[in-house]
Amino acid sequence: MRDDVLEYARKALGEGGTLAVDETGFLKKGEKSVGVARQYTGTAGKVENAQVGVFLSYVTPLGHALVDRELYLPEPWTQDSARRHAGGLPDEVGFESKPALAQGMLQRALGAGLKPAWVVGDEVHGRDSTLRRFLEDLHQPYVLAVAANTHVWRGFSQVKPGDMVQEVPPEAWGRLSAGAGTKGPRLYDWARMRLNRHLGLSRWLLFRRGLKLQL
Repeated sequence: MRDDVLEYARKALGEGGTLAVDETGFLKKGEKSVGVARQYTGTAGKVENAQVGVFLSYVTPLGHALVDRELYLPEPWTQDSARRHAGGLPDEVGFESKPALAQGMLQRALGAGLKPAWVVGDEVHGRDSTLRRFLEDLHQPYVLAVAANTHVWRGFSQVKPGDMVQEVPPEAWGRLSAGAGTKGPRLYDWARMRLNRHLGLSRWLLFRRGLKLQL
C-alpha cells in the first residue's frame, strides 16, 4: 500500500516537487502501545508520554500527500525482549535514530524513481551528517536546518553558522514569506553564504532572521 501511494502521488502531483521529512508525536496513557515512552514531542512542546512517528510528505504546486512513515522505537523498547514479544515486534527490528528512519524512507522514495527538486527537514535531521552525506552522494539538493553552533566545513576549516552570520552585509538580506500563517504571511529576512563544493554540488548556509530581532 505504501508503494502504491507513492506511485499515485508521483503521477498525480508530478515530478520536481519537494520531499519533506518531519516527526510528530501521539500522546498516550500507559505503556502498552508499541514505542510509547516519555520523550519530547512537538505536539505538546515538551516531554510527555507519547509515541513518535517520522513521516515523509511529497509536495508540488498541485497538492501534497503523505507517502511514507516509520514508528520511532526508543532504545529501551528494542532491548526488552518481553516487551517486544508483547508488542509483536519482529526480531529483525532494532533501534534506529530518527534521521536513520528518514534516510530509509528517502532511499525508498528516490529508489522508486521519484525525482524531487528538493529534500527538506528540520534540525533533528539536519544535524545528522550521515543523512546529509547520503543526499550529497546522490546529488540530491536539500535544505536541512542546523543549529547555530553546528560545525560545518568552509573550505579546509570548520566554522559555526552563528559566527558566519555576523559576516553577512546588511544589503545581502532579503525579505520573503515562509508561508501563510493565522495572522497573514510569515515574513522573515533571508540571506545565504557559500561554503564550498562537494561532488559537483555547492554547499551554502541559508540564514533566516526574525523581524523582531532588528533594531
